[in-house]
Amino acid sequence: MTVTDLVPYEDALATYDPVMGLEVHVELGTKTKMFCGCSTELGAEPNAQTCPTCLGMPGSLPVVNAIGVESAIKIGLALNCEIAEWCRFARKNYFYPDMPKNFQTSQYDEPIAYNGYLDVQLEDGEIFRVQIERAHMEEDTGKSLHVGGATGRIHGASHSLLDYNRAGIPLIEIVTKPIEGAGARAPEVAKAYVAELRELIKALGVSEARMEQGQMRCDVNLSLRPNGTETFGTRSETKNVNSLRSVERAARYEIQRHAAVLNSGAKVVQETRHFHEEDGSTTAGRIKDNAEDYRYFPEPDLVPVAPALEWVEELRKGLPELPRVRRNRLREEWGVSEFDMQSILNAGAVDLIVATTAAGAPSDQARKWWMGELARQSNETGVALEELAITPAQVARVTELVASGDLNDKLARQVIEGVLAGEGDPDTVVEKRGLKVVSDEGALGAAVDEAIAANAAVADKIRGGKIAAAGALVGAVMKATRGQADAARVRELILEKLGVEG
Repeated sequence: MTVTDLVPYEDALATYDPVMGLEVHVELGTKTKMFCGCSTELGAEPNAQTCPTCLGMPGSLPVVNAIGVESAIKIGLALNCEIAEWCRFARKNYFYPDMPKNFQTSQYDEPIAYNGYLDVQLEDGEIFRVQIERAHMEEDTGKSLHVGGATGRIHGASHSLLDYNRAGIPLIEIVTKPIEGAGARAPEVAKAYVAELRELIKALGVSEARMEQGQMRCDVNLSLRPNGTETFGTRSETKNVNSLRSVERAARYEIQRHAAVLNSGAKVVQETRHFHEEDGSTTAGRIKDNAEDYRYFPEPDLVPVAPALEWVEELRKGLPELPRVRRNRLREEWGVSEFDMQSILNAGAVDLIVATTAAGAPSDQARKWWMGELARQSNETGVALEELAITPAQVARVTELVASGDLNDKLARQVIEGVLAGEGDPDTVVEKRGLKVVSDEGALGAAVDEAIAANAAVADKIRGGKIAAAGALVGAVMKATRGQADAARVRELILEKLGVEG
């Protein structure tokens, strides 16, 4: 099936009701792996961060990472889950070419956290509650590199290489209950849920949740049922979607694809799917039948996890202000609308603005620069806002230089450009580029005299009462001073010299 075979989205929703299930994997930011002492730091040579335990060598024994358990409990509490008083790990048996043990240590019927919910806010302000089935602990697999072929996937490759550095890194898998009732907004709900979950994870400090680096990824399960019916349809599972936009696109595509299959009289195949960023499509992976048997059984080498109630309550009391509560507080403090706050959130600018304000900038100026010039730079370069080579403290310094009159907005943009180019901090860029506002009265007066002499007709209009024409002379002075004059003072001088009251 190609993209052109899809049923138009509105037509699909006129006939069918989508039901979703979202499974999100979060790599925890622990220093060591879940069941051994190997480092989790990125960038090491392939297979350099391995040991007998994470390689599954005979006789090696796993030990549970205490910070991993603590992080799982924090996530469960933040998701309004019940925390298990007693739970176990299990072995999930499956052919894992990138898991040297050939099984994954996970949790099956006894997760650490279960039966919770997360309220998410849609773009128009509506709150949608997503019910959480469970959040459980497990370990990540290694990484396969398929060499040869055009797609980078195993099909068509000449051979594959395996890097086990990632094998054993702590994961928390968060699984929703079936998400019903979203209707045409199902893709938007999926995106909003993953976005809110990412902000929550970051706020807890348990992971950086960088989707582009695979630290957080989402499996989108979707099925359709005829409108007015209750029985779930056959689902597809689009695996490892790694951006908010892609989560939304994957859900939307699958709604249209399922509708096309059902309208043709065929049956939807229960399978995994691969998402393609270039056109937003999905393609078939492997058949995933309900009867698939992972042969779970309790992990014999690990004792059960039984967190003390006192410890759980201590962790509950230590939870930070959660993202939606914080956003509402900041929105009121900043005096911005719901729409503007959503735009700031979508840009990933909330924490940057907070940090810039903490460094001394007025909040409106911090918002202005992050959501204006810096957002433009981000869009043009394709570099995430938080990855730009400028710090909140440097942005705060730029606002200070503008407030003091040393810079105007045009010069400030040039200073930001210089900082981003690696020319130094704002003061260094100002000095190197000679960007300070010209405020010397003698120099300004001379520039004004030259502009009046060169534009006699305009000067006569101003003398005749057309004060708005002063803008042309201000522009001429600004051009002559390379934008470094104080525009307000230039206008005052023009009117003074022409004997006109402003």
